Amino acid sequence: MPYLIDGHNLIGALPDIDIDDPDDEAKLLILLRGFVARKRTKCTVIFDHGLPGGASRMSSRSLTVIFASARHTNADALLKRRIRNIRDVKGWTVVSSDREIADAARRQRLRQLTAQEFARELQRPSAPPNAKDADEKPAPSQADVDEFMRLFGADEADE
Repeated sequence: MPYLIDGHNLIGALPDIDIDDPDDEAKLLILLRGFVARKRTKCTVIFDHGLPGGASRMSSRSLTVIFASARHTNADALLKRRIRNIRDVKGWTVVSSDREIADAARRQRLRQLTAQEFARELQRPSAPPNAKDADEKPAPSQADVDEFMRLFGADEADE
């Protein structure tokens, strides 16, 4: 079941990410990448104030990242347009606590979760294979580290 997510609205519901943090979107994307891998699903997340706007190179096969152009639109307008265009209404979940977005989802008969409800799901740890592994956090792979370094502009000279 794919998810359509109001990105900054979700960040505001997460206790460990601050909306004023310049890396808030990147931190959310890390959580969402883990979520889509764990749930074997797809997500589209839309943020306000991207330049030049549109699909981001931070997208992957399972996670589509879109920034609304600061000059031409905002995330709410993009979310409402996408909601109106969804034809498989049983297959999508819209994540936002914004009343207009939630109302648009309900009118389209889409499943709707508040940002707070989804934040709890997002932070729920996956079930460990056995009790011994419960306290261990898996280390990111070198490929994941390399990809995030490339996406977020880290130069080899910084290392």
